[in-house]
Amino acid sequence: MASPKITVLFYSTYGTNHAVAQEAVRAAEEAGAEVRLRRVKETAPQEVVNGQDAWKEQLERMSDIPEASPDDMEWADGYFISCPTRFGVVASQMRAFFDTLGGLWQNGKLADKPLTATTSANTEHGGQETTFLSIYLTAMHWGCVIVAPGYTDPVKFEDGGNPYGFSKASGELTDTDRRSISHQSRRLLEMAGKIRD
Repeated sequence: MASPKITVLFYSTYGTNHAVAQEAVRAAEEAGAEVRLRRVKETAPQEVVNGQDAWKEQLERMSDIPEASPDDMEWADGYFISCPTRFGVVASQMRAFFDTLGGLWQNGKLADKPLTATTSANTEHGGQETTFLSIYLTAMHWGCVIVAPGYTDPVKFEDGGNPYGFSKASGELTDTDRRSISHQSRRLLEMAGKIRD
């Protein structure tokens, strides 16, 4: 029996969600999954990106990662999504990609696949929970099976306790963060295997 196929889909402005996505890939591959790491296309005007060194440098750091396409969504048995919050909802770059998936949705190609999400904001209460809801509401329209971590592992009582998914204020990933992301990635993989079989 083949291992589940997981698309790790992310958008990252300054690097946090890129790091989260890389950790999700590592955990899924260690657990035997076939994984595609895909970044969402930058839609901000180039002059805006170039106006912030950190943003421009992060875009260059990700240049070797393929941009996501609808094929990456059709291919997968499950989805791990990582995206920053923007004013309490998913960043517009991710939203723009979601909006290209109407054809797959109409043909049922996204249905019955597990999906989990992570997010980040500059502050601890910067809109993470409502961002999760904006992602998960879209997933409901697709017919996905939402796989939130809940409190299914003790790490959720160490990482800030967000049952919707791993969320990060600012700064580098800690060991606790990595364990939380790993748990969420492996939980997705487990559910993908159960649903597919």
